[in-house]
Amino acid sequence: MSGRVVVIGVGNPLRGDDGIGPAAVEALHGRVPDGTVLTVSDGEPARMLDLWRGADTVVLVEALRTSPACPGRLHTLTPSEAARHAPGAASTHAFGLGECLALAQALDRLPPQLVVHAVEVAGVALGTGLSPAVRSALPELTERVAATVSRAHEHHR
Repeated sequence: MSGRVVVIGVGNPLRGDDGIGPAAVEALHGRVPDGTVLTVSDGEPARMLDLWRGADTVVLVEALRTSPACPGRLHTLTPSEAARHAPGAASTHAFGLGECLALAQALDRLPPQLVVHAVEVAGVALGTGLSPAVRSALPELTERVAATVSRAHEHHR
């Protein structure tokens, strides 16, 4: 095992609350151990698989659509929990996280450890800026992701 830890902020900052993943990655700079890979993705499955290639631990930070929604509510999901969300419900992207994880499993490309930190969103219409509810969840989300990353580094020592 390489001990490589990758954090991927999934989303598009030009689509309202869908920018929570990239915003969290930005907030993590200087708050996670050296050697942690911090990156962003639009959620396209092939690119996601490339980003986590060779990682022992992957932490995904994602906007989550639910019905009824409680914008700003935080979730920590295992891969199987994330995959159980109905297509289009687990993600704000064309391909949902469930489809991405199914592809990774079919190709035997799931990382040994994968954690999804997600935030229920208010809207993903075109426009910049997070809604107040989602923006207020960013500090706690950042803390949760940083704690997951720290535990992963401790585990790989």
